[in-house]
Amino acid sequence: MSSKYSSSPFKLQSSSSNGSPPTDLPLKPIPGNYGLPFFGPIKDRLDYFYRQGKDTFFQTRIQEHQSTVFRTNMPPGPFISSNSNVIALLDAISFPILFDTSKVQKLNVFVGTYMPSTVFTGGYRVCAYLDPSEPKHALLKRLIFSILASLHDKFIPLFRNCLSELFVNLEDQFSDKGKVYFNTISDKMSFDFVFRLFCDKNPLDTRLGSKGSTMSDKWLFFQLAPLMTLGLPKLLNFFEDLLLHTFPLPAFLVKSDYNKLYNAFYGSMASILDEAEQSGIKRNEACHNLVFMAGFNTYGGLKTLLPALIKWVGLAGEKLHRELCDEIRTIVRAEGGVTFSTLEKMTLTKSVVYEALRIEPPVAFQYGKAKEDLVVHSHDAAFEIKKGEMIFGYQPFATKDPKVFEDPEEFVGHRFVGEGEKLLKYVYWSNGREIDDPTVENKQCPAKDLVVLLSRVMLVELFLRYDTFTIEAGTLLLGSSATFTSLTKATSI
Repeated sequence: MSSKYSSSPFKLQSSSSNGSPPTDLPLKPIPGNYGLPFFGPIKDRLDYFYRQGKDTFFQTRIQEHQSTVFRTNMPPGPFISSNSNVIALLDAISFPILFDTSKVQKLNVFVGTYMPSTVFTGGYRVCAYLDPSEPKHALLKRLIFSILASLHDKFIPLFRNCLSELFVNLEDQFSDKGKVYFNTISDKMSFDFVFRLFCDKNPLDTRLGSKGSTMSDKWLFFQLAPLMTLGLPKLLNFFEDLLLHTFPLPAFLVKSDYNKLYNAFYGSMASILDEAEQSGIKRNEACHNLVFMAGFNTYGGLKTLLPALIKWVGLAGEKLHRELCDEIRTIVRAEGGVTFSTLEKMTLTKSVVYEALRIEPPVAFQYGKAKEDLVVHSHDAAFEIKKGEMIFGYQPFATKDPKVFEDPEEFVGHRFVGEGEKLLKYVYWSNGREIDDPTVENKQCPAKDLVVLLSRVMLVELFLRYDTFTIEAGTLLLGSSATFTSLTKATSI
């Protein structure tokens, strides 16, 4: 493998020019306030988690201020976060300032106004928490690009193999129970795929056994607990808030599980770690970064993305299913298999994936600190942000902006077909526009195109096997749940 890569080594979507915000809007003061020190952040935290809920929290403030740009506090607040004050950007025009690393700093803001202890990552600040101005960011991201390039030919066949095992499991459970909770079997499949991709080994052949996804889930929960609510009865809200949102959960409680994950990866990635050393990265530092990339970024992303994809496609109904069946089966027959070029010809399948990423992005939040005094534009006004102020974006509002998308709350499978493809510049799930590419100079997800690819392959494998299905949908700590309630096998391929 070579470390020459400074941008994504493969690309699925051609770029077009970005839309520019208007420049002739009136300059207005940013509405909203932070309340009293200490008490203001706690009040907003209680509103966010318990009194209003996430979406209502933002919607009521948009209505109150008659603005999609305003000041507020974001959880977790005291005592986990030293400063909860943010300027919220909740429309498609203002949001992209968060991608401009010449104007915003991305230092230690990966998950929000707090940073989990580095004990969770072997004592290192991993690449996700580094600003592009830090020299190690380019070294680590270039290593990731190089790894992805070397594994390029494995993506489709390996994922199809893992999906075959998933669907066998799904059908067995469906025969026994008459319904199947998708998330559990999806999580296991996702972890197996990630481990086999990066380590070229089945996790069952390591000390992880069948517990890799469970260990990863626990490790993820301890880092992200300050952003979660368990949905407990109201009488227990005080205790949950005290446990999850007031003090960090101690990392030593998951240290044993993390060490098992680390050792399994370390013992199976010799050639990758050799390359890291040759490029100037310590072997153990590289491994901690790669465990984070595999366990947090990739597995954690698939953990939320795939159930959401199945949920929205399932709820869309039989008409969309028939159209997907027709497109997928026709093209696979004509092309003689499932390849990169085959997938590129499936315009509806591509659109459905983008629509799932638009309506329920796997990462909901973006943060950045202003490097200088700057002006941000919404649809209606311009606002001055001072150097050092924290900027926050809630992606589901930006990607469901009613001034950009028609019927933004509806899942429209054809939305990005034909002329609709121009709207891809407003799909922001990857810490960048869908039409842009990750590079060592930005913070866009280095595996952005891999995520899109895997989502397309999931739909292809699903509709090669089944004509239609129905779903019961629910909400989890992070993301959605999907339960198959009916499943109709393919009558023709």
